[in-house]
Formats: sequence, structure tokens, C-alpha cells
Amino acid sequence: MGRARAVARGASDEARGTVRAARAALAGPGRERDLFLQSLKAALAALVAWAGARLVLDSTLALMAPWVAVVLVQSTVYRSLAYAAQQTLAILVGTLLATLVMRTLDDQLAAMAVVLPLTLLLGNWPRLGAQGIYGATSALFTLASPEVTLVSAGERAGAALAGAVVGVGVNAFVRPPEYLRSTREAVRGVVCEAEEILTAIADGVDETWHHDRAHRWYARSRRLPALVRGVRSALEWSQESRRFHPVRAHRDRIGRLEVVSAEVLVTLDKLADHLIDLGRVVVQTQEERRDRAIPDSGVTGPYAELLRQVAAGLGAYRRTVVEGDPDDVDAARRELSEAVHASEATYRRLRTELPQRMTDDPEATALFGSWLLIAHRLTTQLRERTLPPDEGAEGRYERGRGSARPRS
Repeated sequence: MGRARAVARGASDEARGTVRAARAALAGPGRERDLFLQSLKAALAALVAWAGARLVLDSTLALMAPWVAVVLVQSTVYRSLAYAAQQTLAILVGTLLATLVMRTLDDQLAAMAVVLPLTLLLGNWPRLGAQGIYGATSALFTLASPEVTLVSAGERAGAALAGAVVGVGVNAFVRPPEYLRSTREAVRGVVCEAEEILTAIADGVDETWHHDRAHRWYARSRRLPALVRGVRSALEWSQESRRFHPVRAHRDRIGRLEVVSAEVLVTLDKLADHLIDLGRVVVQTQEERRDRAIPDSGVTGPYAELLRQVAAGLGAYRRTVVEGDPDDVDAARRELSEAVHASEATYRRLRTELPQRMTDDPEATALFGSWLLIAHRLTTQLRERTLPPDEGAEGRYERGRGSARPRS
């Protein structure tokens, strides 16, 4: 009975997830709509390939065209072309080998016993990638045909080639796939999570901490590297989508993004590292001070203010990366500069006041000193993002390494 309820609950959750995805696809641009449109494109490619092949071939051979076309509507135009070359080669080899062996042995079962091991071994050739299996499947289709001749092998290969052309053509010229939006969404996800962690710690810094709360903040900070890996993956998809993309404007947008992407990844990596350090120190503070209020609101208040200022700076930095309107980017850059100046002023004040306010509690002084150092590292990271844009990535890189070489 319990198993049946679990199955019913799982089916209900899947149904709700499907409904949510359908609503998201209808509501506006996003991952769900992209998946929906790619599915429609694959169906269109299969229909076009079938209709064309059916005009000149019988249904058994014509099936090869939509079978190939539907799987070549891939996530990027470059990937469609690469898979088309691999798949076509595998199909040609499998079809020709099956035909020759069948013509030699004149026995279907014996031909399968010879051809299938060979084509399956061929499928492991790295040059064919994941498309190597099509050598074995095309050999099976060939051997299962009522008549196996060199003419039918040529027609089968021609249908597969036509399907590949249709699949690649539909993917390239009917709403070619782009990944700029997914990259921006991935960056937005990382920085928004970092903002929320900082704000949560700032809101709770004056209160008595308990084990669950401190460890919850630390657990959230430890998830940030996985989100950063998602940004790196999205950037790689964006850069791949540039290759062989038919729309020059998209290739130009990706080219501009590549200049920024290295900076963004470095910033997000360091941001994740600093927040993990902060979460670790928060847990250490909770464990060492067990159910005691953090001392002296004269320190905790400004420190909470510092964390909120850093969070505001992160929000401004996020908008400089993900916004497309130049006016919005300029406004965000100004907000970032203001937030950095404010947080640096708060840091200097805290650095001066901390030893004076905690003379009777060296342990708290050491812990809050660690907090202050991490917050300052976050502020420093944001300050580097306020450098004039004409310095470019190379100038920032040289400065980051401590180079004194003057820029020409």
C-alpha cells in the first residue's frame, strides 16, 4: 500500500512538473520554450526529410532520411555538423559492410554474426564519438531488408545523406540555437544566491545563533562552486553556438562575451571561495560561543551594514554583467562604485573600532577579525570590477599579478 502511494505521489509530482514546464514555455523566453521549439524543429526536419525521400524511394529506404534528420537537430549548429559527419560515415560503413558480407555469404543469420561484432567495435572508435552506434543499426536495417543489393545500399546511403542535410539545414536556418540568455541566467543565479547569503548573515548577526542556522548558511555557500560550474558550462555552450552560426550579429555578440567571460569566471570563483570561508568562520563562531549573543552591538551593527553594502555591490555587479541596455549597465556601474566606496569606509571604521570595543574578549576579537578580513576581500574583488572599462582584461590581469609595467 505504501509503495502504491509513493508511486502515485511520484506520478503526481511528475504531472505537476510537466504542467509547470508547459506554463513556462507559454509564458515567455526561457529554457522550457527553447526545448519546446527545438522539439518542433526536429519534428519539422523529420517531416521534410520523409516527404522528400518518399518521392524517389520506397518507404523502407525512405525511412533512413527522417531517422537521421530528427537526431541532427542538435543544441548548436556546430554540433549538428559534427554529428552529421560522424553519423554519415558510420552509416556508410555499416551499410556497405553489411551488403558485401550478405552478398558473399547469402545467409542472413551468418551475415549478422559477422557484421554486428565488427560494426559494434567500429562504434567505439573515438573519431565517431557517440554516433558510432549508427554503424551497427544501419547494418541491421540493411540485413533485415527483403533485398540486399549494391543499388539498395547506395539508395539507403543517399537517403541518410539527404536526411543529414535536412537536419543540419533546419537547425541552422530555422531559429538557430543561441545560449546568451542561459549564460546571463547562470551568472544571475550565482550572484543572487551570494547576495541572499550575505543578507541572511547580516540579518542574523545581532541574534543568538543556533547550530541549524549557521550550518544552513555554510551549506548554501558550499553550493556556490557548483553554480559557478554551471556558468562555465553555459559560457562554453555560448561559444560553441558561435561556430558556423548563420547570423553574424549573434557571432559578434558571443565574440564580445568571450572578452568578458574570463573576468566573470575569475570573479565568481573568488566570490564562491570567500563566501565559503565566511560560512566556515560563521560555523566556527557558533560552535565556540554556543548559544551566547555575539558581543557588542556597536560592532555587530556596522558589520551587518558592511555585509549589506557588499550584497548591494554584488547586485550592481550582477546588473553590469547581465543587462543588455548600455544605459542600465552605466547606472549599475555607478551603483557598484558607490557600494564599494561605502563598504570600504565601513571597513576602515570597523578596523579601527574592533580592538577598542573587544579588549575584554580576545576570542571574539580574533573571530570578528576573520569576518572583517573576508568581507574586505569581497570588497576588494568588487573594487577590481570598477576599474575603467578601457583598461580591458589584460590591464586588470597585469595589475592583479602585481605587474608595474606601464600600459602603452
